[in-house]
Parts: sequence; structure tokens; C-alpha cells
Amino acid sequence: MTPPERLTITGPEDILGFIPHSLGYWPANSLVAMTMQGKRLGATLRVDLPGLDSDSGLRRFSRTVRDYLEADHDADGTLLVLFSDEGWAGRTGPDSRDVPAGAPVQGTLGCLLAALEVELESSGRPVRDAWYVGEAFWRNAYCLDPSCCPFPGRSVDEIRDSRLNAEMVLRGSSVGEDPAGAAGVLPADAAADLSVLDAEQRWAGEFAARRGSRSQFATILDAWERVLAANAETGLPAELAGYLRASLCIPHWRDAVLVMSAAGRQAAEQGAEDFGMFDPDAGKHVVPPPFEPPGRKLPEGPPLERLPPAGPADDAACPVPAYGDVLLGLAPRSPRWDRMRALEGVLLQLGAAGGGEGGAASLTGRGWIEWCRGRGSFAHALLDQAVGAHPGYRLAELLAELVSRGTLCGWAGRRDAAWQKFEPDAA
Repeated sequence: MTPPERLTITGPEDILGFIPHSLGYWPANSLVAMTMQGKRLGATLRVDLPGLDSDSGLRRFSRTVRDYLEADHDADGTLLVLFSDEGWAGRTGPDSRDVPAGAPVQGTLGCLLAALEVELESSGRPVRDAWYVGEAFWRNAYCLDPSCCPFPGRSVDEIRDSRLNAEMVLRGSSVGEDPAGAAGVLPADAAADLSVLDAEQRWAGEFAARRGSRSQFATILDAWERVLAANAETGLPAELAGYLRASLCIPHWRDAVLVMSAAGRQAAEQGAEDFGMFDPDAGKHVVPPPFEPPGRKLPEGPPLERLPPAGPADDAACPVPAYGDVLLGLAPRSPRWDRMRALEGVLLQLGAAGGGEGGAASLTGRGWIEWCRGRGSFAHALLDQAVGAHPGYRLAELLAELVSRGTLCGWAGRRDAAWQKFEPDAA
């Protein structure tokens, strides 16, 4: 992966404008914490604001935030942003001038900020600055000077119109809808593609007697390698889409596709061997993929023999990572983010064809990729939709439990391995 372009931040509007682009949406009722390494921004964490009804609850929440941020071992400071509409009422009209100019806190959010200050100071990541952001206004949490920080605050339009926000838009970045309210990310009324679903049903019948076939497994991985290498952004032919969806309905084939995208083919093959997934192939012919149906042809990509190594950790002297380690982001040291992005694009196309087990597998794969990126809100929305598409879908339920507990993917917790949409420099 080539290093991302760096962005220069010159003021608080740029920092606050960076957050929605980093997350992919404008957060609400959220705490966003960003680690600092000198003058450089590090990791970004978003969590729902807790109930503010007890001191013990605030301390537990603050310790949890501290523990998350300790994953950035090089951090020496923290920036905090509290997105909430609490405390702005009565400060937007003529009476706003009656609010004491020196009031240092924003209602009970000030208690949360104080608790976070204590925990982050003790961990060696003291709070360097903090802001409150409401629906219409934002303000610095510490500024007491009414000449620069008058109530009710400064307009959020300053954030939306910031220099960095404009630069991000010009680079093609966009801020979407909060995944918590986006009906599972895909339109709820999206029409199923019956041609794809019919093809999936037919291929599933072919695969049923071959799920333990080593030769068929190799053919499935060949097909997925070719599709990922082509990285086609145009629609897949219906027969091929049905073939791929049907392959995802066999759990160890589905897991192998996920593992292969992140860690390479050798890990996918070795894991299947270790789990004893194969039966004798005698008498079973291989069902090849329909790559070139009449009138359609998948764009050609690089050769299919093997994906390029993911990095130093994939050197021949290193052990082949196990399925569990890959799915939890514990190995390899750095995943193939480019292949995972290609897989995400294919899964998006497959999931758009409709629900059922194939649709649930597609959504679950996308949810896993988002979790690997550290984007828990998007992962949770996709996994919820997967369970809705196929109730009881086990992998989606297991991943959703990890996300709900706040478990971080191993790659997301390490700066040298983490997915990076941007890499800004603070000035």
C-alpha cells in the first residue's frame, strides 16, 4: 500500500472538519477521541456517549476510552470532541447574552470531560484540547474569553466550509449518512435480481455434493482470485454473480475467500487442510466458473497463480497464519488492504442482488472488512442487515457480538498495520 497523502491542519475548524471524512459520516451523540504523536494526529476513536447519571458510570466509560487509546503506543496526547445537542437550549436566542461568559462546561458533558481528563492524564495521553459540537454551534470546551468564544458558540458552517473539508471534497471524499440510521447501509426497498438468485440456486445444487472436494475448493479460489485481480467496477454477469454467491453459502469456502483477501492464498489453503475439510474427489468432476457467458467478459487482471506477498510477515520463513488469527486481525502483520477493498466491491455487487444466505454472506464479509478498518458503526449496521437477510446467520452474530463488546480488530489497534483513509499532519 502506498503511503496516503498528508493533510495540513491549521486550526480547530480543520480538525473538526476532518472527523466526518475520517468516519465517513457526521457523528451524533458521540465522543470522538483522536490521539496525538507530537503535532501529528494518530488514531481516531468514536463511541456513543454514555448515560450521564452516575459518577461511577462516567469513570467506567472513561477507563474504557483510555484502554482503547492505549493501543496507539506512540501517542503522547489526546484531542476530544463531544457531539451532542445537550446544553445548547436557551443559548441560541436573544437571552444567550445572559449566559455567564466564563462558564467553562457544557452541562453534564463537563463532568464526562473531567473524568476523561483524569484517566487520559494517568495514561500519558493528556487532553490537549476539547470541543463541544451541537447541531448548529460549536465551541472550545476550555475557552473563557467571550471575545473569541461568545455564547452560544460559532456556527457549524465554519466546519463544513473549512479549508480542509473543501480539500477533501475535491479529492473525492464524501460524508455519508450515519450508518445507525441508514437502514443497514443498503436501500431497504432494493429490488432483488431474480436472474442472479436463480443462478445462485442452480450453482448451489451443483456445489452441494462437492463441498468437501479439494479440486472444487481450488477452483473456487481460482475464480475469486481472478475476480479480485480484475477489480471490475462494472456489474458482474448474472451467472458469475450467482456462482460467487453460491460459493459463499458454504462456510469454509466463504471463510477461505475472506482469509485469502487479507493473507494470501497459501493461508486460505492451509487453513482448510488444518480443519480437515476435504473428502476424496473420486468420481466428482469440477464445476468451473462461467467467466465468459455469451456477450459478456470479465476484464482481465494480473496472473492468477498467487497473490503477491502481503509484506514482510508473509516471508517464507514465517508461519502461515491460521484462519482464526486472520479473521481477528492478529496475522499477518499487515493485511492486503488493496485486495480487501477489491473484495468489498465484489461483495457489494453480490449483496445488491437480494437477501437469503448469499446476501447475508456478502453483507457479513463487508461488515468484517469494516471491522478490520476500525469502523465499528458501519460494521454493526452491515452485520445487523446480514442477520435480517438470513436470521440466525452465525458468522454475522459472532462478529456483531465482538463489535458490540467494543473489541478492536488486531490490525486496527496497530498503527503500522491499520487501514488509513488519510494521514494528516497537525500544524
